[in-house]
Amino acid sequence: MSDWLLVEQVEPVGMEATGVYWRPVFSVLEERFTCWLLNAQHMHNVPGRKTDVSDSVWIAQLLEHGLVRPSFVPPREMRDLRDLTRSRTAVTQERVRMIQRLEKVLQDAGIKLTSVAAQAYSKSARAILDALVDGERDPHVLASLVKGRMRSMQERLGEALGHRCRVDHHGVLVRRLLEHLDTLDASVEDLSREIARRLEPHADLLALLCTIPAVGAKTVQVLAAEIGLDMEVFPTTGHLASWAGVCPGNKASGGKRRSGSRWLKQALTEAAWGAARTKGTYLSAHHAQIRGRAGRYKAIGATRHDIIVAYWHIAHDRVPYRELGADWVSRRYSPEHRARRLISQLGPGVRVCCRSR
Repeated sequence: MSDWLLVEQVEPVGMEATGVYWRPVFSVLEERFTCWLLNAQHMHNVPGRKTDVSDSVWIAQLLEHGLVRPSFVPPREMRDLRDLTRSRTAVTQERVRMIQRLEKVLQDAGIKLTSVAAQAYSKSARAILDALVDGERDPHVLASLVKGRMRSMQERLGEALGHRCRVDHHGVLVRRLLEHLDTLDASVEDLSREIARRLEPHADLLALLCTIPAVGAKTVQVLAAEIGLDMEVFPTTGHLASWAGVCPGNKASGGKRRSGSRWLKQALTEAAWGAARTKGTYLSAHHAQIRGRAGRYKAIGATRHDIIVAYWHIAHDRVPYRELGADWVSRRYSPEHRARRLISQLGPGVRVCCRSR
């Protein structure tokens, strides 16, 4: 197909974004042609006979007359990195599900570990479970295996670990779940090493992005993979926020907005919740100010927007995050600021006289 298009002297090639089926075609053609990935919602045809051939003709006509515009497709390097970060996120989510299944088995066995410990799976919990699978029955011996701060809770743990665990039944389930968790942990570590290796040439920029409050290394890796590091694609912060789907809009279906990458939104939401809990930062102050009049979820949406704006400025200007301070709200709505704003609204050439009594 690539050779045939070249013989026919085709310059732009348009294709519909359908699942993942466009990706192999795009990868083959992008080195020799100008490829446009088109949004399927922008190419609705009139009802009638619909075939793959007629769809291709319709896409070609729209592209020829300039009635569609291409979607943003990151470079191949970032697309490969995006596959790795999304795979790591999926494995991490699977790990959480396995821990929940483990907690369910423990509850069925009468082991109330989460009544004392904050988590169902930790180093102390793993030591207890390994001994339990090996046949240890004494709850006080199991409680003595804890580490760190949980040592002060051994008496309560002894009561919580009084169980009805049957090794021939519950032990088999726990052993299989622990083996699966070990496999998932190894997968996460391998993926994290590979992601860090591929992002090593951009280590300086990633360090600058990590200066955003509550945005850690893994979150920055996800943002870099989903958005990219070249901000020339997005002329302003508004373009990036609109593309990411973290700005006000009216594109909804069934009461839900249908824009932006869910992987990007998930990472931004996690970072926004962390930023809202920080102390003495602009992000936490702005979140509290929005939450007081619009609710917590609107406030999280505003915090996500703040983070994406900071990401654009840091990646575009190669500068660290500039903290505005927790007193931003009081300075933003101070009488002096309101006076300057109202004077500026009067326009140039207007003289304002203030007379004191």
